[in-house]
Amino acid sequence: RPETLDPALLRPGRFDRHVLVDRPDVRGREAILRVHVANVKLDPAVNLEQIARITSGFVGADLANLVNEAALLAARNNKSSVGMQEFDEGVERVTTGLEKKKRVIHEDEKKRVAYHEAAHALVAFSLPNTDPVHKVSIIPRGLAALGYTMQRPEDDRYLLTHSELESRIEVLLAGTIAEETVYADVSTGAQNDLERASEIARSMVMDYGMSRLGRVTYRESPRSPFLAAAGVDLHRARSHSEQTAREIDEEVRRIIDTAMERVRRIIESRRVALEAITKRLIECEVINGEELRTIIEASLGAPQLVPGTEAERRTPRTLPGDASELGLGPADVSV
Repeated sequence: RPETLDPALLRPGRFDRHVLVDRPDVRGREAILRVHVANVKLDPAVNLEQIARITSGFVGADLANLVNEAALLAARNNKSSVGMQEFDEGVERVTTGLEKKKRVIHEDEKKRVAYHEAAHALVAFSLPNTDPVHKVSIIPRGLAALGYTMQRPEDDRYLLTHSELESRIEVLLAGTIAEETVYADVSTGAQNDLERASEIARSMVMDYGMSRLGRVTYRESPRSPFLAAAGVDLHRARSHSEQTAREIDEEVRRIIDTAMERVRRIIESRRVALEAITKRLIECEVINGEELRTIIEASLGAPQLVPGTEAERRTPRTLPGDASELGLGPADVSV
């Protein structure tokens, strides 16, 4: 843990080599998986490259845990080999925790959670520059999550654009906007979504220069690459006036408010699709990406563009007044 070392030890000349071990890329994850599955009997249909692609951000320990979880699931189901189904469930266990099927949820709350997650999925599917939706679930997992929408990038990403960050904020805000639209009220279930959306917006203003305040940063990053790679948040506020601090807060609020307005218009214009996804979630509790696509296409009456495709990335982002202005066409009009 380099953050615990005395800075004097890190002065030039003290250590000849500083080795920075970053998170593995897709090829590295596939190679690590091959090591861990060497003594595991795999189903012939298992595709390690595909597993590596949906585990972006996993480190070696996460991948080892994934293989162990998949093997345990296969053993509990009395299977002679580990298949893709077990790996898929293993990814969910590693990222979101164990299923809490015994947790009793009132029907009203279950329906609210279904609307919340359906909105995340619908908006993720509607907007350009979003990662594909892998799965939507209203089965409780972990300590607090009553449902989740899992998006998985198809490739490793090292840069994010302004429009991509805006899309991430909008996907995060979709759940609370759906609750407001359907129930004319909101719940505490959006707390984590709001925290993450606010942090992205604040980073856009203070770190990335992606706001009306100009190409300026207002926070200093850790000097050591080791601290940054370890995820140690040592941002220190740069000295700026109270007036500038107020302007930063106002700009963060503007970004969030603009995103909320866009999401509200998407949900209102695609209410039929929202209802269809919600109904299916209540019936079966889990929807995968392909089924989600089928439901949305059937509800809106035309094929949808694939999130993240080059054609979609070139689509200009406009603040929509109706469905035809979403940049996705009038009829083929989704964290």
